[in-house]
Amino acid sequence: MLICSVVLLVAVAAVRISSRSGLPSLLLYLGIGIAMGQDGIFDVKFDNAELTQVIGYAALVVILAEGGLGTKWKEVKPALPAAAVLSTVGVGISVGVTASAAHYLVGLDWRQALIIGAVVSSTDAAAVFSVLRKVPLPSRITGVLEAESGFNDAPVVILVVAFSAVGPVEHWYFLVGEIALELAIGAAIGLAVGWLGSFGLRHVALPASGLYPIAVMAIAVSAYAAGAMAHGSGFLAVYLAAMVLGNSKLPHWPATRGFADGLGWLAQIGMFVLLGLLVTPHDLIADFWPAVVVGLVLTAVARPLSVFISLAPFRLPHREKALMSWAGLRGAVPIILATIPMVSGIEGSTRVFNIVFVLVIVYTLIQGPTLPWLAKALKISDDPSETADLGIESAPLERLRGHLLSVEVPGRSKMHGVEVGELRLPAGAAVTLVVRDDKSFVPAPSTVLRRGDELLVVATDPVRDATEARLRAVGEGGKLAGWLGTGGAGGAGGAGRKDSGSAETPHLARLAKKLGKSGEDRPGDRAGDRRARH
Repeated sequence: MLICSVVLLVAVAAVRISSRSGLPSLLLYLGIGIAMGQDGIFDVKFDNAELTQVIGYAALVVILAEGGLGTKWKEVKPALPAAAVLSTVGVGISVGVTASAAHYLVGLDWRQALIIGAVVSSTDAAAVFSVLRKVPLPSRITGVLEAESGFNDAPVVILVVAFSAVGPVEHWYFLVGEIALELAIGAAIGLAVGWLGSFGLRHVALPASGLYPIAVMAIAVSAYAAGAMAHGSGFLAVYLAAMVLGNSKLPHWPATRGFADGLGWLAQIGMFVLLGLLVTPHDLIADFWPAVVVGLVLTAVARPLSVFISLAPFRLPHREKALMSWAGLRGAVPIILATIPMVSGIEGSTRVFNIVFVLVIVYTLIQGPTLPWLAKALKISDDPSETADLGIESAPLERLRGHLLSVEVPGRSKMHGVEVGELRLPAGAAVTLVVRDDKSFVPAPSTVLRRGDELLVVATDPVRDATEARLRAVGEGGKLAGWLGTGGAGGAGGAGRKDSGSAETPHLARLAKKLGKSGEDRPGDRAGDRRARH
């Protein structure tokens, strides 16, 4: 128990190091496992590949569930066609090119080469976004990368299992049909379980708020089990079910998100430390250069070809395709999948595992720190003129029949410069507190909102949705949202109050006065600014 506690504490501290260095935390967790294992400080001998595979699958289910809960449907929806093609056609291209390199350049037989090609064709969104936290990218890029990482695990698992089966490998057209069928079954089950789960959680009141996070994760995991039992893709099922749950307005969502995030970190730590224990460092030396060669072909040839060919119909700029080619980081999934041939007893499976292990470490070290630099060099970042979505979290006040909304105003939001009174929230909703520069104050109607502010908004049950819609509309369209055609603004602004005309008369008069005296400095405005600053 003491050793486990120390490992967890060291792993948590390692996150701080990885955030500063730009390296994905998986490398540090693997390092902890290697330091504890054979040839390490504690010389722990662990060689149970079957147990590692079982725990790795369980951890991967939790990680996919956590990723799905955090996926915004608004960002992913436009990217779904591109991500679907990239995670199927792109995977096929990557497998073919990488397997050919492993066979002709490294000398592996075709079965081993195909296994390596399939194993390393799965990308890891956690590794990508951990090094891109400080580089804002357009949602069309992040949406494709995120959806691809959630989708491509399923076909890759099917290919690795097929190539690792005892006996001759099936013809390619049988594999294509099997992949299509399993993906369809997994998608149908995931969407169905997610919808049924969200419907139940919205209509059944649980006796304690702490039960909601447990219920959400249980529903997501049940989607995996149902998909696997139906001979579908359980990984795709759990990701889609979690995405449906994450985009539903569930009670106690902040607590659920925090719980899932903690479980995700715990799963990553346990999985990578265990994988580090499984490897024998001195055995990696002989497979170092073969791993470098295969990784070079994968990174410089296979991944770019899969991206440019798969995304050709979508007319994306070449510089965005170049970034997505370099952003194909490998992480947990390839190393876990490399244990499948070991469990199946495939000849040379230990060498396959060592090559994959070295490849993941070497090219994560190369690609991880250079991703932010490449994004800046290609001038790919969010346009500062584009609005950013508000971060809104809701916690129900059940006994008071209301909701407490926590609103973060991002740097590119058009809510900057808007007075509290100009939000035009529905009757039954009010901004009760503003947190600015670590200081909180009760705002006046003339308080001017600034970038980085955090607002606490109280709304009654009937106007909760209208209040959130209005806040988002102002964030996208500014104080004139609704009059300029911003979606949902006008309706949200007046929803839930019958006296909206008379209530907004002072606001309209003040706005008309401002428009008539554009550019003039008015005493009232200066007073409002002073109140906002203090």
